[in-house]
Amino acid sequence: MIFGFGFRNKTVKELRKNKGYTVIELANRLKLESIEIKRVDELKLKDVSEPLRSRLEPIFRGDDFDKIPW
Repeated sequence: MIFGFGFRNKTVKELRKNKGYTVIELANRLKLESIEIKRVDELKLKDVSEPLRSRLEPIFRGDDFDKIPW
């Protein structure tokens, strides 16, 4: 994946802040408890376990904004 070269080396907190999400907003978006987001907040994205990482990556990449109808 050439386009996301430094993407996985950033912390979840840094990526979350860049998108403008609070812990509660991100947890609601993923339908998780906020404590689960707080546990991985200081980890790099590549260090997060796979089920959660696969749910976080599209949000941080902005894939959800590609589907806006206008």
